[in-house]
Amino acid sequence: MSETTAPRFDLTGRVALVTGGSRGLGRSMAIGLAQAGADVIIASRNGEACVEFAAELADLTGRRTLGVGAHVGRWGALDALVETAYDEFGRVDVLVNNAGMSPLYDSVTDVSEELFDKVLGVNLKGPFRLTALIGSRMAEGTGGSIINITSAGAVHPKPHILPYAAAKAGLNALTVGFAHTFGPSVRVNAIMAGTFLTDVSKSWDADAFAQRAQAFAAKRGGEPEEIVGAALYLASDLSSYTTGSILTVDGGQP
Repeated sequence: MSETTAPRFDLTGRVALVTGGSRGLGRSMAIGLAQAGADVIIASRNGEACVEFAAELADLTGRRTLGVGAHVGRWGALDALVETAYDEFGRVDVLVNNAGMSPLYDSVTDVSEELFDKVLGVNLKGPFRLTALIGSRMAEGTGGSIINITSAGAVHPKPHILPYAAAKAGLNALTVGFAHTFGPSVRVNAIMAGTFLTDVSKSWDADAFAQRAQAFAAKRGGEPEEIVGAALYLASDLSSYTTGSILTVDGGQP
């Protein structure tokens, strides 16, 4: 392949849907996708925040955007989200299953059935349903790329994140399974994210985290924009032979 025909981080003419897209890693990835040329649909439980950010993103990048309120953990809400996306844009070329939650608890005996179900609903059930709905349409059409945002907790589960870790481990498994379900025209991959300094990190003990981060190869937590390169790689044609893969982006956490 010559240099003039080599694939690039060019998403012009494509439509991306990012769940949990109004803040944190989702926000950074939405910006990166739009800057690469994609029109972007931003979805989260906070519909007002999605609409506001969509307007900001359109002003920033000149791309067409849409903010939609949708609870990823609710099956019916996802059917409605998909219909809205296709009614407005006619297609979805990139799906980023980013929405997630990991509520705090004091001990495993304090984990209620409601909390457990809610965590699995948002982190596992929702991505399953969205991937099933959108992946099938992608496969019937011109293909696409699905990116699941999982967590290093899936392979390094800690006592305080067990439901979350189990859900993300399940999402890793779904990533491989869906790659075979919808291949070859639909690529399905995951970014297994480590510790990023999003809004949640503002409540941490900064000194305690800085000490813990000394065990990381990078010696620090990640900035939200540092996940964008991985997302653009998986969304674009540069990853045309990458599917069913779990890409670790964690600063070398042990």
